[in-house]
Amino acid sequence: MRQQDNGAVLSAAGLSFCYNGSGRDVLRDLSLEVPSRAVTAILGPNGSGKTTLLRLLLGVLRPKVGTIRVAGRPQEGYSRRELSQLVGLVPQDEHIPFDFSILEYVLLGRAPYLHPLATPGEADTRLALDALRAVGLEGMQARPLPNLSGGERQLAVLARALAQQPRILLMDEPAAHLDLGNQGRLLDIIGELAAAGTTVVLTTHDANLASAIADYVVLMARGRIVEAGPADTVISAGTLSSTYGVPIEVGTLDGRRVVLLTNARIHPTKGGARGPH
Repeated sequence: MRQQDNGAVLSAAGLSFCYNGSGRDVLRDLSLEVPSRAVTAILGPNGSGKTTLLRLLLGVLRPKVGTIRVAGRPQEGYSRRELSQLVGLVPQDEHIPFDFSILEYVLLGRAPYLHPLATPGEADTRLALDALRAVGLEGMQARPLPNLSGGERQLAVLARALAQQPRILLMDEPAAHLDLGNQGRLLDIIGELAAAGTTVVLTTHDANLASAIADYVVLMARGRIVEAGPADTVISAGTLSSTYGVPIEVGTLDGRRVVLLTNARIHPTKGGARGPH
């Protein structure tokens, strides 16, 4: 468990939100405190409101009611530029309309620190190249983004966020497009960021991913928080089973928690191997 500050660097109180025209609250009376210098996983089934909450914390969406505080100040008290220097985002999918090279795209992470119409300098380029090295895209900086695989694009998005050097990094399903090797790289990067003092908040529907990296877990369902607390408390068989609506067991493997479905039926395949039905 990483050392956490006592105060919350990011907090929300009484949040409710609905999209225009829907007439239905996606989030209802939601409150949470995100501990500083740690990894918080917002865990829950698809459709539970995780991404909406992340976009509210980023400031892209505004709550119908409720308040959000960033580094002790009301979110609305920041300019867009100030907030972008504090909070970064790794989205699950990002539409990029121009044929940027990887380096040009990663340099967009430096925009909050540049004056309008200014171009990145040598120091900005060094930070961008360091970010590419961290995510494993070193030597690929000249490649056009449209030529990348889905996993490589996701790593480029992560590199852009690293170049931004935010105090708080929000990540929406960051492992969704990554193979197992790059998932391992991602977990290493998240751990290094938290150890260096960055507060990381990620959404996931994968309890094993949350268990592997998170210090603190916020479990959501149907727009509300079911439970929030240390990962080893929240990730339990009873809590997960009731939230996901299926029987779940939580065990240990080499000292790490492992989350398993208990009603998965296994049948032999034609080749004799066994796999899930």
